[in-house]
Amino acid sequence: MSRTSLFQRFVENRHGGTGPFLALALIPLMGFTGAAIDYARANATKVAIQAALDSTGLMLSKSANTLTPAELTASANSLFMAQFNRPEAHNVTLTHEFTAPQQGSFALKLTGTATVPTRFASLIGTSELTVSATSEILWGIKRLNLALALDNTGSMSSSGKMAALKTAAHNLLDTLQAAAKKPDDVKVSIIPFATDVNVGTIYKDEPWIDWEQWENVNGVCSNSSYKTKTSCQSAGRVWTTASRDTWNGCVWDRDQNFDVQNTAANGGQATRFRANQATNCPASILPLTNDWGALHAKVDAMIPTGNTNVTIGMAWAWQTLSPVVPMNAPSPEPDLDKVIVLLTDGENTQNRFTTSRTSIDARTAKVCENAKADNVKVYTVRVISGNATLLRNCATKPDWFYDVQNAAQLNAVFSAIAQNLANLRIAK
Repeated sequence: MSRTSLFQRFVENRHGGTGPFLALALIPLMGFTGAAIDYARANATKVAIQAALDSTGLMLSKSANTLTPAELTASANSLFMAQFNRPEAHNVTLTHEFTAPQQGSFALKLTGTATVPTRFASLIGTSELTVSATSEILWGIKRLNLALALDNTGSMSSSGKMAALKTAAHNLLDTLQAAAKKPDDVKVSIIPFATDVNVGTIYKDEPWIDWEQWENVNGVCSNSSYKTKTSCQSAGRVWTTASRDTWNGCVWDRDQNFDVQNTAANGGQATRFRANQATNCPASILPLTNDWGALHAKVDAMIPTGNTNVTIGMAWAWQTLSPVVPMNAPSPEPDLDKVIVLLTDGENTQNRFTTSRTSIDARTAKVCENAKADNVKVYTVRVISGNATLLRNCATKPDWFYDVQNAAQLNAVFSAIAQNLANLRIAK
């Protein structure tokens, strides 16, 4: 047999001989496949480092500017190791950098590093993986006036929304109370809204309430066939107006365009707030206060009722932050932030003028625009349903709009807002 024939047969042979090659190929194949597991373990360790860093930074922010460098190092290490629990991590180190970029402003940068021994990647020459993460906490000492405009309409009774809102609001108040260094550093107002806003019957004698329309429909005619003051008197009958003590505290939209402005309510009838004996009157508002007990009690008092008028909720939130009649809030100052958190779970359905959603949306958009032009910062929260575009545009920044698809997410959303409001944020 010629050499050419032997070679030809060797090349064409398909029997045996592949096993050894496969065995040799399995080693790197197993190494690369197992490396994916090692990298997943390393990534889990990195995530754990990041979470521990964020938590440590937030806790240290309360006292970092009062600690000596040695105290800060000891406290940082103690807090970090208490949060970080990954037995597979070796050579864990923590470094920090504390600075004061400007007067009353602070920054704490934390970096954590660790190595994770490999189980499979060592087959391809990698015996360990190094992971690291960084967290930077920024905070300051600005004072805060916050208005919570909270949808209290009937739809909030579904899907656990009201219960979740109350839990989230309580936690937000706790966070802000803890952030206040002095009693007046943080003040909060709460504005439950439906079609109307309930300002409270304590204001029944105030000149900024317009009673004309209320008195036209609340009373008794000497001829019971007539139901309004106008029709009664036009028929020559006697109208006996109801006592203002029977008013339930609700007001509705001011005359346009005062309905979307924070103009003082003492400039004539059009600027006043119209009393309205709303059938579905929400819980009364609570003006700016640092009485945390009263704030928590107001949250507990909220009950879902009525239709949706986001405009009036936003307008009254702005009023509670404005240094004019009726709320007479503190005047703007460089170290004072004025903020509104607006939450709703539905489309606009009714205001004093119309039931046209498009028309009411236009008023909502306008009051948002005007408030932001007045240097009020606006966060918006949509719970399951509502006009997402309207609310996104109402927020000061796109990422200050939160689209919540499940009521259970509200607590996390309010927690994030609370940390930001406390002038404390994580910059990664």
